[in-house]
Amino acid sequence: MQDCLFCKIAAGEIPSNRIYEDDKVLAFYDIDPQAPVHFLVIPKEHIASPACITPENSAVVAHIFTVIAKLAGELGLENGYRVVTNSGPDAGQSVGHLHFHVLAKRSLAWPPG
Repeated sequence: MQDCLFCKIAAGEIPSNRIYEDDKVLAFYDIDPQAPVHFLVIPKEHIASPACITPENSAVVAHIFTVIAKLAGELGLENGYRVVTNSGPDAGQSVGHLHFHVLAKRSLAWPPG
């Protein structure tokens, strides 16, 4: 997508602090961290939101969670972490590209405020 912020980050048109990349996904630190560890994992393919996951594109979601587990091990998140994704404006989705926030290294309350 031409105007998609995360597509531009994945293409290298906008800089990011990358921590992982392969042919399917990109992980990078959030520019406004809400926890001592806060990174995002996105598919390189443009998928607008969780509502747009289909049988044809769903394999990337499993791959994203594999990458999250790998990064959690490398970053020493043995006490746990939270994975958050939002779907649509009422849920707080501010970028129209599927993405997963990973937050850790602080106590996270539920429900979130």
